[in-house]
Amino acid sequence: ISGRNNIHQLEHRISRLEGVLRLNKMITESGGKVFATNGKYADFDGTVENCKEAGGSIATPRNLGENDAILYFVKYFNSYAYLGIKQSLIPGRFQLLGGAQLNYTNWYPNEPSGKGEE
Repeated sequence: ISGRNNIHQLEHRISRLEGVLRLNKMITESGGKVFATNGKYADFDGTVENCKEAGGSIATPRNLGENDAILYFVKYFNSYAYLGIKQSLIPGRFQLLGGAQLNYTNWYPNEPSGKGEE
C-alpha cells in the first residue's frame, strides 16, 4: 500500500506542477509529447543547450499537431521559435540536426527564405 500511496502522491504533485506551468503558458502537449519554454530569448546554440539541460531536445515538428504546439508559444510570446532543423548541403533544403531527412514541413508560400518568416 505504501508504494501505491507514494505513486499517487507523485502523480498528484506532477499534476499540480503541470497545472502551474500551463497557467503560466510554459508547457503544452501534442501526441503525448510535452513542449516547454522558459519564455526567455536565446540564440540557437543556447536554446539547444537549454533543452539538453532540461532533459529534452529542441522542438522539431513531425506533424501538424506538433507544429501547432510550437506555434502556441510563438503566438503567446509574439516571437519566433528555433527548430531542430538546419539547412542541408543543398541550398533551400533542410534536414534534422542529426542529418536525417525532414518528413514534415509546413512552410509559408515562397519559404524558407532564411528571413525569419518561414
